[in-house]
Amino acid sequence: MLRIGLLGAGRIGRVHAQAIAAHPQSQLCAVSDAISEAAESVAAEQGATARESSDVIADPSIDAVLIATPTDTHSDLIEAATQAGKAVLCEKPVDLSLERALACQMVAAETGQPVMVGFNRRFDPSFSTLKAASDQGEIGTTEMLSITSFDPAPPPISYIKVSGGLFRDMMIHDFDMANYLMGQLPERITAVGTSIVDPEIGREGDVDTAVVTMTYADGKIVVIKNSRRAVYGYDQRIEMLGSGGLLQAHNILENAVVKSTADGVTGAKPTYFFLERYMPAYRAEWDAFVQAVLSGSTMPVTLEDGVAALAMAEAATRSAQSGQPVAMADVLKPVAK
Repeated sequence: MLRIGLLGAGRIGRVHAQAIAAHPQSQLCAVSDAISEAAESVAAEQGATARESSDVIADPSIDAVLIATPTDTHSDLIEAATQAGKAVLCEKPVDLSLERALACQMVAAETGQPVMVGFNRRFDPSFSTLKAASDQGEIGTTEMLSITSFDPAPPPISYIKVSGGLFRDMMIHDFDMANYLMGQLPERITAVGTSIVDPEIGREGDVDTAVVTMTYADGKIVVIKNSRRAVYGYDQRIEMLGSGGLLQAHNILENAVVKSTADGVTGAKPTYFFLERYMPAYRAEWDAFVQAVLSGSTMPVTLEDGVAALAMAEAATRSAQSGQPVAMADVLKPVAK
């Protein structure tokens, strides 16, 4: 039985608290949050104790921590927790700064403690099935990948101000998905973005609509499309074209009922937001973390994976700002010195 400390009791922290408490091999023992009332509420719901983050990390009876705090705290907490001998599952991204994330990776590596980054979409049943089919050669050699990720509505401007931008906050999931499915990093990234949904987002220096094209050493192409607004629901689709066919993962709908009449054929909309869409993935992600810690096996999503996705977000940000393609080698070279 793993004894767990949860750092961060906001919306996503509550989702993780439920997964931890429901798992037969983990026990939620402590919860911390900068807002003490939030920590106390989650702790009371799950039979845990509200404590300070530093106390949770220092407690030798806690085996692992799940970090669901604001992004600018992630690297510091990963370092502190691994240095205290704890396994870590940290929400994405590792940091807003690629240089800081690489430094964190080095510190964590020196401790030898396992760290997993929370790219939960890898554990979505549809996406993991598509990945398995691709790996088994069911459509031959992959040649092109298209990833669509549209939110139903933009977040508050207060969130935009601290998010790090669409590429680091939203599209970073899709960068990781591309790495997961393609099994390699791209050579070059070209990005375009606008603030057509909400001009206020643009005034904050961010974009709300973006397309990224990534090219690979072997000629493969990946296209990622993001928008902060899709009025019909949470649009999450993948399409993979191979030499021998096509693999597609469609949206999860609110229900499976289709009505066919003389007036036409209608069906349900996609589920409205990520909590409905990805709850099975969050539970599978937590189970994968628990099994990796208990067995001593390699984490299914490593800190290196998290840094790679962040590097791609950095490249996309530079490309969108400059209007020019950006080579991944140029993004990684300055911070590798």
